[in-house]
Amino acid sequence: MAMTHSSYGWKGLGSMVRRLSEQERSLLFAPKTWPFWRNNIMCFCVNNVLGHCLESLYCKVMDTCFGIIDEDYAIKFDPWYHPYWVYGLGGEAMTLIFEPIKESILGRHRTLCGAVLETYAIAVLAAMGMELGFGLLVNRPDEQGNYPYWDNSKLPLNIFKQAWLVNDLVIGTVAVAHIWLAYPLFCKGMSRLSERAANAAFAATVGVFAAACVSSYGRLIKDGHL
Repeated sequence: MAMTHSSYGWKGLGSMVRRLSEQERSLLFAPKTWPFWRNNIMCFCVNNVLGHCLESLYCKVMDTCFGIIDEDYAIKFDPWYHPYWVYGLGGEAMTLIFEPIKESILGRHRTLCGAVLETYAIAVLAAMGMELGFGLLVNRPDEQGNYPYWDNSKLPLNIFKQAWLVNDLVIGTVAVAHIWLAYPLFCKGMSRLSERAANAAFAATVGVFAAACVSSYGRLIKDGHL
């Protein structure tokens, strides 16, 4: 009986995700409309802070397993509400990359699982490319071989001593959750609000995010970290 219930649960979740992706195209990718940009600006604000919180947890796990987090790494003294812009930008990049092609991805596969796996593979490759690209641009070692931001050079599965496959696999997982579940559900929820309520939610989100920026950067400047 437990097996049947579990199977039904996964099928129900799969049906819901597919239905959101197939039937709500006007909500998920409509760049000529204000609701689309309203939703994405709100997601950008939330992802900057949520990504910081997820990185904090991830770094604790990586430090425990590999001992790779330096004592002066910013995650250890940044306020939890301090925005990590890479996650907001990354979330938007994933939305703008995948939402226009999700319909064709679904069309190539008989099951949602196949579509999700293809999305995952593309997301991992995209994360790897971005991590490697940023690394080669801003994280070059000095004459003593010290890297200014991160050092993946001695880790197993590193890519040209800059990107790290473990990071990319985790980022791919988060991207899939965002693309197939979090973003569609958020857009669906916003669509049920009146225009006035949706705009009020937008104003509140942007206002709280702006306050978080002012407070966190002010604190970092006061403490001498900036």
